Amino acid sequence: MPDYAIIIPAYNEETLLAATITAAREAMSGVAGEFGIGELIVVDNNSTDSTAEVARNAGVDRVVFEPHNQIARARNAGAENTDAVHLVFIDADTRVQTETLRQALAHLHSGEVAAGGARIEMDQVVSPMVGLILRSWNGIAATFAYAAGSFFFVRRDAFEAAGGFDEAVYAGEEVWLARRIKIWSKPKGLNFHIISHPPVVTSGRKSDWFSTGDFVGQLAIIFLIPWATRSRRLCAMWYRRPTKTVE
Repeated sequence: MPDYAIIIPAYNEETLLAATITAAREAMSGVAGEFGIGELIVVDNNSTDSTAEVARNAGVDRVVFEPHNQIARARNAGAENTDAVHLVFIDADTRVQTETLRQALAHLHSGEVAAGGARIEMDQVVSPMVGLILRSWNGIAATFAYAAGSFFFVRRDAFEAAGGFDEAVYAGEEVWLARRIKIWSKPKGLNFHIISHPPVVTSGRKSDWFSTGDFVGQLAIIFLIPWATRSRRLCAMWYRRPTKTVE
């Protein structure tokens, strides 16, 4: 039985997925022997490209298929397909360093932390709006203890007690999960911890794909009209790609 699992949800991620898997494997090798046996899982979220094949060729331990194209369901499907007591969720375009994984697993093993995340950096120069969003998010995460879905680590008992990622929403599911975990954790004296260094590095490609108006609209939906996250149409930016992209 694995002691921890890294779960990567992936929808049409054939271009960046192999690099993400390679980085995850390197991080797992870097902590080998410290936190038990690790397992690497990719959840193919009904991709129409060669995502599943790329994952298998890159050497993951398991590819799980989730037919409903929704990030919350994909993440939950990964958790349902492992017996690991510690879960680490990373996005398919996010690279995690050994030290970040080490700190996450150490916190989970400490008995003092229920869940957490890490500071985020982009892998390219991004638009002023995306840069502002990123700086704002990192500040909010550090101040109020919220983790982005690109790197979310959690004890299984906390994850299950909080009901996993909310499958009623199409965006912001990590925020709602963090809130429920913190409510569950408080009487137990457990913390929600954000790793400040080293950060995880995620793709800034959406800065090339979408306009400032697109980003402002999505933020308004998540933070000002949270009920709207139940609509896939209103959260479409997180699920669609431009016809032609530059990776």
